[in-house]
Amino acid sequence: MIRILVAEDMRILRDTLVAVLKLEDDLDVVAAMETGDDVVSTALAYRPDVAVIAVDLPSTDGIVVAAELHERLPECRTLILTGSGRPGELRRALAARVHGFIAKDAPVNELIDAVRKVSAGVRAVDPQLALAALDVEENPLSRREAEVLKQFSTGSGAAEIAAGLCLSYGTVRNYLASAVTKLNARNRVDAVRIATEAGWL
Repeated sequence: MIRILVAEDMRILRDTLVAVLKLEDDLDVVAAMETGDDVVSTALAYRPDVAVIAVDLPSTDGIVVAAELHERLPECRTLILTGSGRPGELRRALAARVHGFIAKDAPVNELIDAVRKVSAGVRAVDPQLALAALDVEENPLSRREAEVLKQFSTGSGAAEIAAGLCLSYGTVRNYLASAVTKLNARNRVDAVRIATEAGWL
């Protein structure tokens, strides 16, 4: 029996995923949640074989959650569900050591097949998303630049970002400026748009 954890913020989709997976004789959903904050602690308690995680979870990004889960519970394999299919997301996901990456609107049989493959140690990546990722250039932003730009995208000002990341105000401004330059953006807002569309944030 393959034990599964489901993390999806949209209740109707989460309930549907749980119901569909439970119809299979060899699959059992042991936990389901709506935010990224609870995934790791719940996984440590229930020890699932596979965690099916939405990429755009509130509170904590699904790929960040998958990376932490890989560190804390490496025997639990991760399958990321994406609604946008931004090419940069796949690169981020693979860098975070996820085992599968498919679209939320994939047919049910593909989801079930992906869960079984991931559980067996086989990588399951949507071929269309993989092809799209090949056409996208590498992320030019450093980890810190992306982190600062992501904080800025939520409406935080430079002073607030500096306090939250334990950086100086000037350092934050420098990171934002370098992000704008590297992305050939018109301004910070445009930099956020470019990086978000590419899946780099």
